[in-house]
Amino acid sequence: MAIERIVDAAEEADEQEQELEQTLRPKDFANYIGQERLKKNIKLAIDAAKKRGEPLDHVLLYGPPGLGKTTMASVIAHEMGAQIRITSGPAIERAGDLASLLTNLQDGDILFIDEVHRLHRTVEEVLYSAMEDFKLDIMLGKGPSAKSLRLDLPKFTLIGATTRTGALAAPLRDRFGMIHRLEFYTAQEISQIIERAAGILGIQVDPVAAQELALRARLTPRIANRLLRRVRDYADVNGDGIIDTVISTKALELLEVDELGLDPGDRMLLTAIIDSHNGGPVGVETLAALTAEERSTIEDFYEPYLLQIGLLERTPRGRKVTAKAYTHLGKQPKTNHIESQPSLL
Repeated sequence: MAIERIVDAAEEADEQEQELEQTLRPKDFANYIGQERLKKNIKLAIDAAKKRGEPLDHVLLYGPPGLGKTTMASVIAHEMGAQIRITSGPAIERAGDLASLLTNLQDGDILFIDEVHRLHRTVEEVLYSAMEDFKLDIMLGKGPSAKSLRLDLPKFTLIGATTRTGALAAPLRDRFGMIHRLEFYTAQEISQIIERAAGILGIQVDPVAAQELALRARLTPRIANRLLRRVRDYADVNGDGIIDTVISTKALELLEVDELGLDPGDRMLLTAIIDSHNGGPVGVETLAALTAEERSTIEDFYEPYLLQIGLLERTPRGRKVTAKAYTHLGKQPKTNHIESQPSLL
């Protein structure tokens, strides 16, 4: 059974949490902290498009969850002075659903599709001509009497977001004029995001406590905001509502989030590799069976951060923990363990 994780960067499931998260999202580049390379490139493209009086080219944003792909899409719409329609790949079940979305757009509007890699193949095929020629090909009727109808579409901009670029069909990926990766943030940037969010929520937070939260937020804004809210709850119940280092430390201990931002799920994953396979290498399917997690969950939600901070390695033979992971978990590698090599005979 999967563990409910406070450091899961997936979208908030609770409606109230989603609304609160929405209020913390920046509306323009001036308030968007981090992703400087991406902002520089997008700003240039926006200025050029506005100067020519044209819609922005289609944009694909990819990277681990929680880094601000949806927020960046909203910021782009604001900077372009355009309306944005937000949907997701799984929500567009039929070509008719996509046709309804596209025909209700106006010139210059932005259509944002989250999890674009999960679009149905039939929907993707309709999207090709819509993105390239701003034409919509639909079939009327079935069988020998079926007729093809081509409709003109407004000149819109599609912004797609995905955590798995490898799962995106090549013909769809090639139709995006701009493809950008969102990087993990620095601890300093996360600290600034926490202080900004605290100001919006009316929370008094000590700068040192903000830095401690930043170090445990897995370099991810969504997790930083979530930790801030949970620590605020602790401060309201067990203190005077002010988040200082004592309150933040006790709250994080209660949440079982350690100094590197690892939760019980992360530690279970690393411990499973060490205890069951002497530190690896171990195949991801075996790892999924050991931890009772889906392979996609391990690849999308556990591995990116563990790889980023150097606790896990990907090798041709499987996943392998590093010396840093042994030190962090307080474990010693087996000195008599010699990694087996394939025989050359």
